[in-house]
Amino acid sequence: MIRISSSLSVIDNCGAKKAYCIGLIKGPNKKHAVLGDLILVVVKTLRKKRRLLSKVKKGELYPALIVRTKRKNNYSFSDSFNFLENSVILLNKQHKFIGTRIFGCIPKTFRSTKFMRIISLSAGSFS
Repeated sequence: MIRISSSLSVIDNCGAKKAYCIGLIKGPNKKHAVLGDLILVVVKTLRKKRRLLSKVKKGELYPALIVRTKRKNNYSFSDSFNFLENSVILLNKQHKFIGTRIFGCIPKTFRSTKFMRIISLSAGSFS
């Protein structure tokens, strides 16, 4: 569960390292976002190596897709999983991916969403 003012790590190669949630994109009465939801984030820190060639700037607002949460995700076939950190992937204004690679594995639940391209960009996928 990601709420407003949550700290998140960025797991693609756009140049950002940490982000901070400042808004939820879906619905005005929504209190938290879960795996696969879109949120609005501000970039807090950049990666050391890519600081000069970064595609994003510190302090800029970007939409982001939640791909990992610390909260356990349960499914109807009695399978559940969770991660050690809350992670996002940054998007541009047209909801296209800014980065070209995704570090780490991604849940296969993204196969049935409009962000199916995530599976091909990531290092691996599971359940």
